[in-house]
Amino acid sequence: MSKTTEIQIEKSRNLIEGLRRHVREMGERGVSNNEINEMEKTVAMLSEANAEVDRLREELTPKVKKMNDLMVLVKASYAESKKTLKTIHRNAGQTTAFPTNDKSVIRTICTLQRRHR
Repeated sequence: MSKTTEIQIEKSRNLIEGLRRHVREMGERGVSNNEINEMEKTVAMLSEANAEVDRLREELTPKVKKMNDLMVLVKASYAESKKTLKTIHRNAGQTTAFPTNDKSVIRTICTLQRRHR
């Protein structure tokens, strides 16, 4: 549970308990049993919704980590490819050592080199 939601659920349950005691001792002055019952139902729904969010969060967390790891790989590949292409563009017509073994990047670079000759 999120701490804020957990605290609110606990506070609400304590208030409901106190209100029920008040109604038993003093009668329905200011707050009726119906209002207390409605509040109790709403707190129960909040608790269920919060539990569902926790289950979804547990499912989502590893997927987000995987996505972030893939993003790091893509950014690194992008930066390396961009750097290599800039080097080739600057050295058009010259033979350049390729800093990668990725065949698709090498093919692209070779194509660009042929165009610049």
